Amino acid sequence: MRIGESSGTTADSRSCGSNRRGPPESGRLLVTAVVPKRSQDAAGAITASLDRLLGLGRDLREFYAVAAHDPRLLDLCARFRGLKPPRFATAFEALVNAMACQQVSLAAGIHLLNRLAERYGRSFGRGASRICVLPHPEQLGRCRDDALRALGFSRHKSQAIIELASALVHHGLDLEALQAVPDAGLVPWLRRLRTLRGVGPWTAEYTLLGGYGRLDSFPVDDVGGRNNLRRWLGITGPFGPTRARRALERWRPYRGLIYFHLLLDALDRAGHLRTPSPADTSPTPEQAASALARSCPCTTRDHF
Repeated sequence: MRIGESSGTTADSRSCGSNRRGPPESGRLLVTAVVPKRSQDAAGAITASLDRLLGLGRDLREFYAVAAHDPRLLDLCARFRGLKPPRFATAFEALVNAMACQQVSLAAGIHLLNRLAERYGRSFGRGASRICVLPHPEQLGRCRDDALRALGFSRHKSQAIIELASALVHHGLDLEALQAVPDAGLVPWLRRLRTLRGVGPWTAEYTLLGGYGRLDSFPVDDVGGRNNLRRWLGITGPFGPTRARRALERWRPYRGLIYFHLLLDALDRAGHLRTPSPADTSPTPEQAASALARSCPCTTRDHF
């Protein structure tokens, strides 16, 4: 990592970037960042954030070993080999993203999140290079629901986001504590998450995958995800959450990785992943990760 010092009070996003060198199996990620003041603390914080956001520390060799003996899975994952499962920066951010995207189109959900970040989040850079980040719980906890409704959120979504932020700031809710909970102890935590306004089955399962990196979590209440799974398996007829869970049992503990790969397969089929050259029909890991980061499954059964 290269850390440079800026002369202003904030980093200029035009001076930040990343580049991967080498093949997926042994590549290196080169990151250049400009920060207000050069320090080892900044390098450590950036490294930790990248590791979480891009899943850099994930070892997928066992997953690929399983795929090697499963022709259907091998065909799916070989096209995106080298992709590491991405995560949101915090569990709070994962929950807010899920709440914003429920029961609306992908474009509408992202539009709501952009408005939220632009109105209440910190910003870096200027003009076309300006970047806004999702507001912290402290900021959102002070909002009134009518303020969020003015941004386009429904009344119930506004209340859910504000109550979540307030629970973190004022009522001792520690979402990050779930990071250390073993898989066997997840059920009580899931029950607690489900007591929060706006958190239904899909939101909880999606947060496990996108917020906590639990790679065995496949949000079966995501209709789009189920349709991707049904198409991949060649199943006809009714295919609800219960049947989807049964179909996925054989791939424990990698069901979440299958969810990610099926999502990428759907994006690729729709023409949203560009290949680097006519001779190479597989998207690069960077293209795939970028597409996943922009994607938020929205055809869910959680209601507001």
